[in-house]
Amino acid sequence: MDFSEIIGHQHIKSHLLKSIENGRVPHAQLFSGVNGSGLLPLAIAYASELLCNQYEKGSPYYISCKNKVSKLIHPDLHFVYPVNTSDDVKKNAVSDNYAEGWRNFVLNNPYASLFEWLQSLGIEKKQGNISKFEAENISKKLSLKAFEGGYKVMIIWMADNMNGECANKILKLIEEPSDKTVLLLLTEKEQQIITTIRSRCQKLTIPLLSETDIADNLVKNHQIKESLAFKTARRSRGDYNKALQLLEETGEDEIFEKWFISWVRTAFRAKGNKAAINNLLDWSDELAGQGRETQKKFLFYCIEVFRQALLKNYNADTLLFFEAKDESFSLPKFAPFVHQNNIFEINSALEDASYHIERNGNAKIIFTDLSIKLTRLIHKPELV
Repeated sequence: MDFSEIIGHQHIKSHLLKSIENGRVPHAQLFSGVNGSGLLPLAIAYASELLCNQYEKGSPYYISCKNKVSKLIHPDLHFVYPVNTSDDVKKNAVSDNYAEGWRNFVLNNPYASLFEWLQSLGIEKKQGNISKFEAENISKKLSLKAFEGGYKVMIIWMADNMNGECANKILKLIEEPSDKTVLLLLTEKEQQIITTIRSRCQKLTIPLLSETDIADNLVKNHQIKESLAFKTARRSRGDYNKALQLLEETGEDEIFEKWFISWVRTAFRAKGNKAAINNLLDWSDELAGQGRETQKKFLFYCIEVFRQALLKNYNADTLLFFEAKDESFSLPKFAPFVHQNNIFEINSALEDASYHIERNGNAKIIFTDLSIKLTRLIHKPELV
């Protein structure tokens, strides 16, 4: 995996290449940002440059080194990632137990999320973590000499999942680094990494991708129309993995639209209308019967439609992409009910619902509570 394969981030690529060229490579670095913006691909491409820089470009040794990194089998490139016990691993789970699955996962989509990783292992209902047993493995690997005589690189993906014991052992490695050893800590939740580690790492913030970069890549690699690519890129909000998910979900939009329209219409009628309240309960029952991932996708869909309605209400038409397939639903007519005096509460209610769904809350209670909140918020007057 080379920098040439990474979407966007030209200035970051230049910065990382320059640091190698000048021989100023920090032994501990923290890459912080959204995983879908390219944390892992950037780290692997950077590791590739570090590991292969000792060879003359174009030489057989250089080509061999690059090939090994691209297949994630270079002996001096190590990975740590959140894991848990499974049917195959009964206790003391560490990354090495899932090495083959990890390689397949990353090579398929290096922009994928932690949930997708756990899902690929069949342990999505468990909390992924990086334990003290992992820290012992890290210490052993980094204490050995580099197999090819150059750098050793350890990439700790989603490092915020380190437990306390592991974090303290990693801190010691950062404070007493081995020669030519580089630790790359990747995180979406920087504040959850202990302060003593954060303060000793050189931080690199990875920004969200531009709409143009995402759209161009979708057109090039997924052979879709430019109009759909830009619509998808806008909806993804800088997250390439989200853009890929949206492409797969195009068939779901129709049912999501049906649920959404039914929901907001019933919520609007429910004020002082007992029959409509019963309809809301029926709607909640229907959503509660769906799978957890479908429920979360639907809530994200709702957030997007409410945001589109707000933009329409304030005449930001250049940012609109929502087009209802149901001709009886009109965004311009719906938009006045979404404004500065209720959008924050609506958005917060939807995000809270998604949070509780992800943590296996009772879906019927969650959607019923959400519906009651919407009944109140949709009637809230806009401040003049």
